[in-house]
Amino acid sequence: MNTPALSIIIPVLNEANGIVQVLERLQDFRSQGAEVIVVDGGSADGTAERARTLADCVTTSLRGRGLQMNVGAALAKGEILLFLHADTLLPPSALALVSEAVSNGACWGRFDARIEGSISGLGMVAFMMNWRSRLTGIATGDQAIFVTREAFQRHGGFPAIPLMEDIVFSNWMREEGTPACLSEKVTTSGRRWEKHGLLRTILMMWWLRLRFFLGASPNDLARAYGYIPHET
Repeated sequence: MNTPALSIIIPVLNEANGIVQVLERLQDFRSQGAEVIVVDGGSADGTAERARTLADCVTTSLRGRGLQMNVGAALAKGEILLFLHADTLLPPSALALVSEAVSNGACWGRFDARIEGSISGLGMVAFMMNWRSRLTGIATGDQAIFVTREAFQRHGGFPAIPLMEDIVFSNWMREEGTPACLSEKVTTSGRRWEKHGLLRTILMMWWLRLRFFLGASPNDLARAYGYIPHET
């Protein structure tokens, strides 16, 4: 069996309604030599069972995106790791673009994002997300972060925290170099903005980030966000 150049790692939790669509979109990438790894954090809706025939590996771990992504990375065979949220779709040219960025010297990076949804203002949210990321070098999980295995392992993977793992990881990776900010867009769901409202969600996210930078516990922030973290 040929070693895949790139491994796509998807942490999931109760994503049965959408996981098939996401994985079906990744079958072309599998035919190009990428592997797809799904890491389930304890779904109660059959997510793992639906994913099994459409992925190279479906496994389970303790709940938490950082933990789940680290489990997937440990199983991955590719020299490039791409971390994809279960509600995000990659553009058709993703593999070629990531390979080109790494060949040109980048050890990590992310895509621009567009947010798909039924409420107005999501285009501006995505524009600001992409602009802020270019300005700060901080990538969000919605932007499909990719990294070379070597750089990932040097920093021990994602932090085992239930929220803000992408921000901490980006700060670690900035020690390796400037991220490749790919202008090709991934399409991510606007479901959290639709659920809570655009302005309320924006204010909540900025408030959580401010508390995080001021030293608040990630577990407390996760509960405020509506996510019950796994207790070790």
